[in-house]
Amino acid sequence: MDRLPLPLEGITVVAVEQAVAAPFATRQLADLGARVIKVERTDGGDFARGYDTAARGLASHFVWCNRGKESIALDLKDPRGLDVVRRLVADADVFVQNLAHGAASRLGLDAATLCAAHPRLVAVDVSGYGASGPYAGKRAYDMLVQCEAGLVSVTGTPEQPVKAGIPAADIAAGMYAFSGVLAALVRRGTTGRGGPVEVSMLEALAEWLGHPLHHTIHGGTPPERTGLAHAVIAPYDAYPTADGGRVLLSVQNDREWRRLAEQVIERPELGADPAFATNAARVANRARIDDLVGTALAALGCDEALARLEAAGIACARLRDLSELAGHPQLAARDRWREVGSPVGPLRALLPPITLPGGDEARMGDVPALGQHTGALLRAVGMTDAEIAALRRDGVAAWARA
Repeated sequence: MDRLPLPLEGITVVAVEQAVAAPFATRQLADLGARVIKVERTDGGDFARGYDTAARGLASHFVWCNRGKESIALDLKDPRGLDVVRRLVADADVFVQNLAHGAASRLGLDAATLCAAHPRLVAVDVSGYGASGPYAGKRAYDMLVQCEAGLVSVTGTPEQPVKAGIPAADIAAGMYAFSGVLAALVRRGTTGRGGPVEVSMLEALAEWLGHPLHHTIHGGTPPERTGLAHAVIAPYDAYPTADGGRVLLSVQNDREWRRLAEQVIERPELGADPAFATNAARVANRARIDDLVGTALAALGCDEALARLEAAGIACARLRDLSELAGHPQLAARDRWREVGSPVGPLRALLPPITLPGGDEARMGDVPALGQHTGALLRAVGMTDAEIAALRRDGVAAWARA
């Protein structure tokens, strides 16, 4: 049977993007076969290029969010640079931007303006707080939005709130922008019209706060911060093992508690003890539960503890660091690692988590150098050699360094 092509082959995306939210969205589109043209500033490009040098001299954020794209470097404050973007958009299916509030409108690159000019275009505005309201013009970096959305208030220990260790607000907005593009393309397939898509970091992350939010607005009290423990389930926490490891386990119902008491704690009488027999009782007696489970696991090595929990049918996991994730046996067994090209040579990268059996594998293209595709793209929009030379001479367009 013939293999299916990637679902977004033939789709062209133009993105005036920076940082994480929009680049993460368009990278998903590139992985699924779309051609993504990334418009960057001439003076350093996407500022995420300068966040760090951890990826063999390249920035880890940039490597993560920008593989498989073509980079063109333009000065959009110059009418000639803006004209190039408009020519690119005229032939595109999707446009994505996450410029500072008001900047896209001043350039005529906001979704409403572009969709009015190009009815089949899907145009996405990604913002921090949305286009209207008192926070519309407020600076919106990931950690700030984590605070405004309440994520920090439910993350951490009873004594100390902490931010998430990943850019959760950026990722949430990026994934809703990605799915919004897909939904709008499906609608275009039936109506012939694209249309604007709006995504804000605050609204995306507020949706992800669904459980604690509903717990608060309907139950009257916010869940407590409990570190690695679960606020309303016990035992559900990480416990040290004899060899210095930590094992996380989760008991979801009273049957599992009885099995844990008999086969792991080795005190079967605890299964029916009124102090522990129901989840509500276990939560009320969390300190005693943690002491019982912790004592049992502290006598075992990590591998032995996991084996005993698995045999008892108790959900469990090893607390891993990022180096251990990079060597995770499940990722290796499922062949999830690939290499992508970059200006500094091949770099390891994970296949995207959307797998389409029976079709082509995700297109994990190279990480581009700043302006690597400027010349080719200028010629593609019909510019003459003389016009291209003038843009280069005047600093309106920039090329990758040889």
